[in-house]
Formats: sequence, structure tokens, C-alpha cells
Amino acid sequence: MKNAQSWMQNLLIIFLLVFAQAPYAQQSQNDDKMDWFGEAKLGIFIHWGLYAVDGISESWSFYNEYISHEDYLKQLGGFTAKDYNPKKWAQLIAESGAQYSIITTKHHDGFALWDTQYGMLNAAQHSPAKRDLITPFVQAIRKKGLRVGLYFSLPDWSFEDYTHFTTNKKRYTIEEDPQRWAKYLNYMNGQLAELKTRYAPDIWWFDGDWEHQATEWNSSGIREFLSADQPQVIFNSRLNGKGDYATPEIGVPVYRPKDSFWELCMTINDSWGYQGNDTNYKSPMQVIDIFVDCISKGGNLLLNISPKADGTIPDQQSHLLKELGRWTKKHEAAIYKTQRGIAYEHFYGPTALSNDRKTLFVFVRDYPKDGKIVIKGLSNTIHRAYVVGNGTILEQQKISKVYWNRYPGIDYISIPKSAIDPYYTVVALVLDGPIKLYSENNGAIESN
Repeated sequence: MKNAQSWMQNLLIIFLLVFAQAPYAQQSQNDDKMDWFGEAKLGIFIHWGLYAVDGISESWSFYNEYISHEDYLKQLGGFTAKDYNPKKWAQLIAESGAQYSIITTKHHDGFALWDTQYGMLNAAQHSPAKRDLITPFVQAIRKKGLRVGLYFSLPDWSFEDYTHFTTNKKRYTIEEDPQRWAKYLNYMNGQLAELKTRYAPDIWWFDGDWEHQATEWNSSGIREFLSADQPQVIFNSRLNGKGDYATPEIGVPVYRPKDSFWELCMTINDSWGYQGNDTNYKSPMQVIDIFVDCISKGGNLLLNISPKADGTIPDQQSHLLKELGRWTKKHEAAIYKTQRGIAYEHFYGPTALSNDRKTLFVFVRDYPKDGKIVIKGLSNTIHRAYVVGNGTILEQQKISKVYWNRYPGIDYISIPKSAIDPYYTVVALVLDGPIKLYSENNGAIESN
């Protein structure tokens, strides 16, 4: 075991030395490797760890000195994973309509969910779970045809050679003891090498980069090493900005992000990890509100769930994912493989476009007062308007269009109450070609 670990360390050192000075090559926004991610739209995040035992804030409870580190680690005895069923997890995630899932392999507290050879804090050796919990999850998710992402915390506040311990206590600074920092990097990079070799994830989801600069983490070297022999792997932005997509948290951006690819990570209640006293769950309607907002702005939603220490997923979370799944299954044509929609000046609500830009999907939250939705400034002819997942053909009316003016008029589309979805009704407008929107100032008579 020691020889194998030594060999892996030596190999890792060679890779990192080679790539340490390599300039970071920003991925082209048109890079083919991002295509699947841009079309996926929905992922499920999983925060699972020691913190689920007592239902306290993950890692932060001891870092912010709400409790001592010693008391935090007493939760080790309650992390049993006795009812953990990764096949059921994968089934639920697939049923939600998610196209990928990301799981915490290790949070800031350093508790690893796989049987790592590095460090002294993992589920297989130091908890009643007594086994590697990541391998069966990865296998189950991939059997469902979904992509796999691994969350990895760059900091490890429990590790004796890491700089930070709590908000008021630092062990040392890198300037004071660079050799000690090198020991930490050897430990961290060793774990990354294990995860890369075992699982070859589709996404690396990093966190905690704020505690050190890119040069101190060797962020470019990490990216290059993890990309070696796997050029299609994707990185989130929390590697000191050296990622492939932006990662806003909790709140949907009010304005459409300038980034070509982005993903909102969001809790299902108010907590990342399981907290039994947090009952402030979002309703299915609220989750779909946020999801539709992400779709219309060209982004993804990464919705977090938080299993209990025994490995079960709370009933309320399961119910929400199933409700979400009923809606996504019905409206998949308007969700996956779509682009950001049109400006609100053309429709007072969220929209999306098919990748060929020949179909406009209109998301209708509430039933209109007169039973009609309004589209302004659409220069195309609408060949057909229908309800997605229902097929009902809808009546159209155009007003304010005259032959002597380029202004295309205003389109009214009637929706019968019988076609209304309990959450969002989606109307598809099949156009005569790629969408053309009128954006000129109007008012002067061109000819008469």
C-alpha cells in the first residue's frame, strides 16, 4: 500500500511540475465539450457528510466557532449510511429530469466519502459506514445515462498542515512555513489524483478557492493535470476563475449573465446539508419558477438535496423532485437543447428558443385575463402555435400590422383553460425560419 501511494505521489509531482508553469488556456466559448452542458439545463447537487448527524451547518459550524472542532467530530459515530441505496438515489435523480448530478466527495471539514489513502478522516475507516460511498453512487448514476460531477473542497480545515483552522485561528501562513504548505498540497493533490483515476468525472466542481491565490493553489496546474487524458472534462469557476462556466449561488441573476455558460446552485430549503429543523422548503411551484428563469436566461439549475446520515433522502425532498420530474417530462421539448429566450420587451415573461432558432417556447405561469398571450415585434410568420406536452393547436390573431409599414404588428395567441398546466403552461410557436425580431424605433409614417 505504501509503495503504491509513493508511486502515485511521484507521478503526481511529475505532472504538476510539468504543468505548474503552463499558461492557462481559456476555453473557447464555442468549444464542443460544453455542448452537452449547455443543453442539460438541470442537475442535482448532493451535500452529504458528518453534518447530517446532528443537523448542523456543514463545516462552518466549527469554523465559525459555534461549536468546537472536537464536538463537531463527535458526529463521526453517528454517520452510519445504513440505509444508503445509491440505485434509489439515481432513480430519483433521473426521475426529476436532471441530466447530471454532483456529489460532495469532501467538504471543508475534510471528511472524505471515499476510501482515500490520504489523511485520517474518511467514511470507510473512521465512521460506522465502513465503506466507500462514492463508487456505488457514480456507478448508479452512469447506469442511468447521466453525467457525474465531483465536488471537492480545496481547503481542509481539519488537516493539520492546512493554513486555516477557524475564523479566529490560523495554524501558519505560507510565507512562514512554505514546506508545511507543500505537505498540504501533496495531500490535496494526492486525493485529486485518486478521484481522477477512479472516477474520471465529467465535471470538477471546486469550492473554497477564496482562501488562497491561484498561484498558491497552483490552480492552472490542477486544471492541466485533471484535464490530461480527459480533454472533455469541465471545470466550474471556483478554481480562481480558471473554469469553463460561472457558478452563481442561491439567487438567480436578475439580468442575463454575459457568460455563455452558467449554472445556479440552489438549496431546496435554506440549508446545504441535512438539518431536521429546517422546514422552510421551497414549493414545487417556486422551484419551477426559478428553473424556468434559468432556462430563459440560457443557464442551468443545480438543485441541492441533503440526505440524512443514514443515507435516506427526506420525504419532502423526494416529493419535490418527483413533482419537478412530472413537469420536466411533459415539457422536455422546451427545456433541453434550447437557448436563452427573447427580451421581455417582446414578451412579458420567460421564453426559450430551439437550437435552430425556428421555434419560440413561451412559458405561461398564470392564465391570462382574456385567455390570450401577447407577442410583440415578431417579424416571422407563425406557422403553428400549440401547447407543449398537450398538442392543442391554438388560434392566432395579429393586430397593428399594415402593408405600408415594416412594423410586424402584435400577435395574440389564445389558450383554452383546458390546456393550462398546474405549474407552467408552455406554448410553442413554430416559425417560418430563424427568429427575426423587430427592434427599430417606430412612429413615423413610412408611406401612405
